[in-house]
Amino acid sequence: MDPSLTKNGVIYSTLWSEIEDLRWSGYPPSMRWCDDAPYDMLHLIGDKYPLSHKKSVYFLSGSTSEKMASHIVGYPRMGPKRELKFALESFWDGKSSAEELQKVSADLRSSIWKQMSEAGIKYIPSNTFSYYDQVLDTTAMLGAVPGRYNWNGGEIGFDTFFSMARGNATVPAMEMTKWFDTNYHYIVPELGPDVKFSYASHKAVNEYKEAKGLGVETVPVLVGPVSYLLLSKPSKGVEKTFSLLSLLPKILPIYKEVISELKAAGASWIQFDEPMLVMDLDSHKLQAFTEAYSELESTLSGLSVLIESYFADIPAAAYKTLTGLKGVTAFGFDLIRGIKTLDLIAGGFPEGKYLFAGVVDGRNIWANDLVGSLTLLNELESIVGKDKLVVSTSCSLQHTCVDLVNETKLDNEIKSWLAFAAQKVVEVDALAKALAGHKDEAFFSANAAAQASRKSSPRVTNEAVQKAAAALKGSAHRRATNVSARLDAQQKKLNLPILPTTTIGSFPQTMALRKVRREYKAKKVTEEEYVNAIKEEISKVVKIQEDLDIDVLVHGEPERNDMVEYFGEQLSGFAFTANGWVQSYGSRCVKPPIIYGDVSRPKAMTVFWSSMAQSMTARPMKGMLTGPVTILNWSFVRNDQPRFETCYQIALAIKDEVEDLEKAGINVIQIDEAALREGLPLRKAEHAFYLDWAVHSFRITNCGVQDTCQIHTHMCYSNFNDIIHSIIDMDADVITIENSRSDEKLLSVFREGVKYGAGIGPGVYDIHSPRIPSTEEIADRINKMLAVLETNILWVNPDCGLKTRKYTEVKPALQNMVAAAKLLRTQLASAK
Repeated sequence: MDPSLTKNGVIYSTLWSEIEDLRWSGYPPSMRWCDDAPYDMLHLIGDKYPLSHKKSVYFLSGSTSEKMASHIVGYPRMGPKRELKFALESFWDGKSSAEELQKVSADLRSSIWKQMSEAGIKYIPSNTFSYYDQVLDTTAMLGAVPGRYNWNGGEIGFDTFFSMARGNATVPAMEMTKWFDTNYHYIVPELGPDVKFSYASHKAVNEYKEAKGLGVETVPVLVGPVSYLLLSKPSKGVEKTFSLLSLLPKILPIYKEVISELKAAGASWIQFDEPMLVMDLDSHKLQAFTEAYSELESTLSGLSVLIESYFADIPAAAYKTLTGLKGVTAFGFDLIRGIKTLDLIAGGFPEGKYLFAGVVDGRNIWANDLVGSLTLLNELESIVGKDKLVVSTSCSLQHTCVDLVNETKLDNEIKSWLAFAAQKVVEVDALAKALAGHKDEAFFSANAAAQASRKSSPRVTNEAVQKAAAALKGSAHRRATNVSARLDAQQKKLNLPILPTTTIGSFPQTMALRKVRREYKAKKVTEEEYVNAIKEEISKVVKIQEDLDIDVLVHGEPERNDMVEYFGEQLSGFAFTANGWVQSYGSRCVKPPIIYGDVSRPKAMTVFWSSMAQSMTARPMKGMLTGPVTILNWSFVRNDQPRFETCYQIALAIKDEVEDLEKAGINVIQIDEAALREGLPLRKAEHAFYLDWAVHSFRITNCGVQDTCQIHTHMCYSNFNDIIHSIIDMDADVITIENSRSDEKLLSVFREGVKYGAGIGPGVYDIHSPRIPSTEEIADRINKMLAVLETNILWVNPDCGLKTRKYTEVKPALQNMVAAAKLLRTQLASAK
């Protein structure tokens, strides 16, 4: 920085027009013209952000340089431009080295730590970065590698780590499932009585030292030992007899080693994430927390210990257990999704302990109501004590977009209503400063103006939509006849073989295909050129499926960027980002739409492409839609009305599309509800209400079609057994559902006597792994399904869409799938 622009650490600049442009980068808007007199609102703190490539500054209110009591639970890992995604995929493809991947990762970590430090955050997390997910990192730390990966001990390297996550040429990946009720996924640990634990990954200590070497003091974050075990699954063969918590005495010695190394490295705080505390836990499971932290107490001596929970209210029994733990200094609570926790805090908080108050939403993108949050913080301060309150995020910010400064598609009005991760860091700091008596009046005023703008904007409300949604009350919206009668009518029309084969929707999206879409959006190719390119791709996909002899075809969705974004772009009430990426699993990122207002469908969205595809083949062509609950759960949803009201609005829009597809001659329509299960509230007492409106929303979409129109739905990675009756109540004609990667847990519900009369396709192979299953392996899976399901309702399909795979993987896998189906048909025919 040019020293002529500073004096006593204060910046003097007349680049006001350029400074004004920084309002959206996350800086507080307390910026003033400064000639040549000192002005204590401007402080130089480094060169993190460019000012038109000339100077780099950061603006803070107040003259104090002391960091206020502020904390971030976690931060997005992928980078503002998805740097980690591209580095990972390059490494997996053999195009770059491990050292190059590590260099990209180190640069991202350094950038994140410095950003938080420069923003004024006092408690900065480390070890929240991951090459895949934090639970798999913990599995590596504990050396809990399943035997099939042939790990021989020592520090776990990339080969073993990524084999567990993605599988390899010879063995499948570990199970992947949803992280609580988010769209993030984790790799499920497989633990049994014979597992040999060892300290096999020093990542937590190494990253703490890495930050310290950069001059940033951090709070190392570990997945807590009890949550880790409760998030695991028993190994094969001991599923019904083995208690995962019996392994607690075996893993705590590893935790002790990690803690001791962190202490030796100079750590003063440590954070244990124990999100299982918000679940409905029995006394035995709650007792495990007491036992674990009692055992760790002496090792933790000398450290300040924070236990963090998030995503929901903490039950009263869990609150009592948590606040009674020995050796724990601080407790972190989600006060956005867990507002009932406030009553527990008001009813009694342990004297002398810290409260990390999660008042800035880590799971949505709306700007914080700073005045409302500060009022709440003042109330909490009166309960816990002036120096014992820390302002925090409700959970890790990894569930939101990275930085609003990167956005070019959003208009200024909507932009003013939002805060991404970088902006939320600033909100936390601003609230902490205000709590300490250093309130930035200009920042708070701008925030209040944005809140008022959003409430009064005519873009938010559509009276016709609200009336239509209100008119839904009083009807169950069921189809006129039962599923058995409908399936008979559909079979007469479709004439499908037994064990019909299909895929879930998407086919591989090549670089050339992505380029065509980009160029069309950038107006570099004409609409005619774009349509011809997509038509050619659809024709290719149709021919591949016909050559493979698949029974019910899909058009491959080449025109679609994302299964939610594609529809949101064509619905009113949605806004879209250019770079609002959020990690879903591994390197997979999604760009959730923002639902800011009432939703409606101005015109048909898919009829053109589906009709084109159907004209290319005599076989049934599925119309492909995303269901209302999935659109809701995979979007950033407006927080100014109940979620179910927004869902009903979306359902009506999809209903219009379903009926237009049927009129266009599409006789099989798939309405994906991949995310229905993940929206299930974490507390059982809230399940019934959610499932009622979620299932009702799905039925609304297809209640008006004829019996001969076959309605499919698809659901992704989750545990469905506990909601199987709600799935049946959806009244779809066919459901395709994840099965292969979860050790076929889905089938157990049918073994236990649940009768399912609709068509069902439990996935026969895992598409999230590059591994190609053999015909024999798939046939064996189908046979397991036939042991519990009727032949006339079973479909054969992959677990999920094929978008993320290569054709060199897809073609042989589908060839083997069709061969397996034909093999079983022959066997079944000969057995008659």
